[in-house]
Amino acid sequence: MALTMATRVILFIVFSLIFVRISWQPLHNPKCHGFYRFFAFEGILLLLLINAPVWFKDPFSGFQLLSWFLLLVSIFMVLHGVFLLKKMGGQENRAKHAENFAFENTVNLVEEGIYRYIRHPMYASLLFLAWGIFFKHPALYTTIPLAATTLVLYTAARTEEGENLEFFGPPYQDYIQRTRMFVPFVL
Repeated sequence: MALTMATRVILFIVFSLIFVRISWQPLHNPKCHGFYRFFAFEGILLLLLINAPVWFKDPFSGFQLLSWFLLLVSIFMVLHGVFLLKKMGGQENRAKHAENFAFENTVNLVEEGIYRYIRHPMYASLLFLAWGIFFKHPALYTTIPLAATTLVLYTAARTEEGENLEFFGPPYQDYIQRTRMFVPFVL
């Protein structure tokens, strides 16, 4: 069953309203990472709805195989990252960052598992998700939302690093020196 353009527009509006509800507090604070994360979700949703009609078209083409690989890596990264934050990070309410989700307000700097290599596995997961969706059907008209989503995720990560430097201090600065942002040993 193919999604019509009208259906995709309606889905975009419905999911955007859900994202607004979830991100209500961060949307009132452009200095927090959640503000930028909202726009990343919007960009990913747009890419998904644009490429939905070709999601399973020619499933063994090079682009489709690359897409599935990126999507699977994305799933692994977010699940592993959240698991480690909940297991090792501890939690504390932070008055200064009230707009954060509870699992984000860790009291311990997590440096195990994937965090040993990259600082932002959940943002990396969203990057891999966006690029995976893009490669379902790479086209000139999807490069703009992809580029915007990539830029917004980079901005969210840099903003969160500022928050983490403020909270964790010098240990987080040392951590920055030892790790990459999104891709182990590369970026």
